[in-house]
Amino acid sequence: MKTTGEIIREEREKKGLLLRQLAAQLDIDAAILSKIERGDRKATREQILKLADILSLNKNELLIQYLSEKIAYELADEDIAKQTLKAAEKKVDYLKKKQNG
Repeated sequence: MKTTGEIIREEREKKGLLLRQLAAQLDIDAAILSKIERGDRKATREQILKLADILSLNKNELLIQYLSEKIAYELADEDIAKQTLKAAEKKVDYLKKKQNG
């Protein structure tokens, strides 16, 4: 399973873009993009959506990858991680129903 950063690097290289070229399109420093690709730094949601556009990636798929990775890192050291995810899924359903009325 690839990380978000690995996906970004792979797609950037497929497109023949240099790190500095993609970083310029994102309006960030190349060192920051390098850290994102290596997993040393997390991109913002806005950057993920912009990267999907620039790299012609499916926005929803990249966003799901990004969000699931964010959650996984948060819960990785918890013994009850899977139970927590199940409870969160129920809570999301409840909140959506509540919002929709």
